[in-house]
Amino acid sequence: MTTTRGPGSGQADGKAEATRRSFLKSTAVATALPAVATTALGANVFEIRREGSAAGRPAGPNDRVRIATVGMGIIGFIDTRTALKVPGTELVAVADLYEGRRVHAREAFGDHVKAYVDYREVLARPDVDAVLLCVPDHWHARMSIDAMKAGKAVYCEKPMVQKIPEGREVIAAEEQTKSVFQVGSQFASSLVYEKARELIAAGAIGAINSVEARYNRNTPLGAWRYTIPPDASPETVDWDRFLGSAPKRPFDAERFFRWRNFKDYGTAVAGDLFVHLLTGIHKATGSLGPNRVFGTGGLRYWKDGRDVYDFIMGLLEYPESKEHPAFTLALQCNFEDGGGDGTLFRFVGSDGVLRVNFTELTLDRTGIKEPTREAVLKGYNSVVTFSDAMQKRLAETLKVDPPFVAPRTGAASYPEKFRVPAGYDERYDHFVNFFASVREKTPVYEDATFGLRAAAPALLCNESQATGAVKGWDPVAMKVTGRVTVS
Repeated sequence: MTTTRGPGSGQADGKAEATRRSFLKSTAVATALPAVATTALGANVFEIRREGSAAGRPAGPNDRVRIATVGMGIIGFIDTRTALKVPGTELVAVADLYEGRRVHAREAFGDHVKAYVDYREVLARPDVDAVLLCVPDHWHARMSIDAMKAGKAVYCEKPMVQKIPEGREVIAAEEQTKSVFQVGSQFASSLVYEKARELIAAGAIGAINSVEARYNRNTPLGAWRYTIPPDASPETVDWDRFLGSAPKRPFDAERFFRWRNFKDYGTAVAGDLFVHLLTGIHKATGSLGPNRVFGTGGLRYWKDGRDVYDFIMGLLEYPESKEHPAFTLALQCNFEDGGGDGTLFRFVGSDGVLRVNFTELTLDRTGIKEPTREAVLKGYNSVVTFSDAMQKRLAETLKVDPPFVAPRTGAASYPEKFRVPAGYDERYDHFVNFFASVREKTPVYEDATFGLRAAAPALLCNESQATGAVKGWDPVAMKVTGRVTVS
């Protein structure tokens, strides 16, 4: 049984750690995500699931992955609890700038878990194999780079960066250190989007031409108005450390506990939620990203002192590539959707439409309908405006229904529905994949390059919304190309 120790444990402990780390790198643990299988539940209804268990075999004491979480806010606790469900994981440390969260982390996970204020103390521990970074956006790049340079595997919550130039710095650190680095946008590992990718690649909807996606909310909590504890003060919060590279200002509990509402620390609605949508779309289509981005919106309802908008729409143009035809993407996030919240995708192609939500895909293959002879001659068509002689001539020419559109072959009865099993959690799958990569040094599902390609278009939506300019983006070189004139 290995004993958890802090920094400065001595040479003997260092040798034991080196042996254990070598084991982690060289031993294959069967936790890679299995392929997607489909089982019929009824007429045109199917369950999609993993072939076999995604959990893999229980890990032995020497191949356990010891984790530490930095940032014990809402997602910090959710991610930690999810990670600990994966066999062979153990929490040894946490870090947070608010005293109450450090206390609760030990209440929730045990007194053996060491709680720190400074994340660098976590990185200095030789027994920490992987860190979960669940911190405000303006800390993502700095902490990710520091952690990789400290020899840790990194699971960084989305968006990967607050500013686009930081993305190349994270990619460079990943390449230089050879660290396992995964962005925490769980749609990348979701059964739903793996099945969507399979269907699109198989031509189920024909040539894709457009995608519509929304992520709406209709509650104060959904609009980031999180509860502020009564004991919030400079004595219980390390305010200066929280600010980091952000502009200096006096202590403000609202900025600390509701940081997403402020440009200094977050990435607004697009950075928080468009990134999820873009991750799912890029996973399903295999796309590298758009080349033209336009965002529009504003602060419409939650006028509570925040300096970011609460409604945004984005229009993104995806150029033709070897992965897909050219298509247009329409995105929406609305924090005051009086009709209810919800997440929905529509992948639209020439042969059909694929509708996707958290738990289900619906494939409808109506396709482009071929008009009948009657519709051509007497329906909503220009023929009815021609002279009687011309209408008669066309009627003689058109003896049977015209084959304007080639009929689809092998068409089945539609729509078809594909559902995940009850209780399915794509976040768990994302962690299963992450820890498999930590043990086996295999590629992750969402590395730094994927992470930047999902984050950058969202951040460009922010810039476009603020300036009114259409933004250009090179999805291959991953660089801003300036203002683009729409032809």
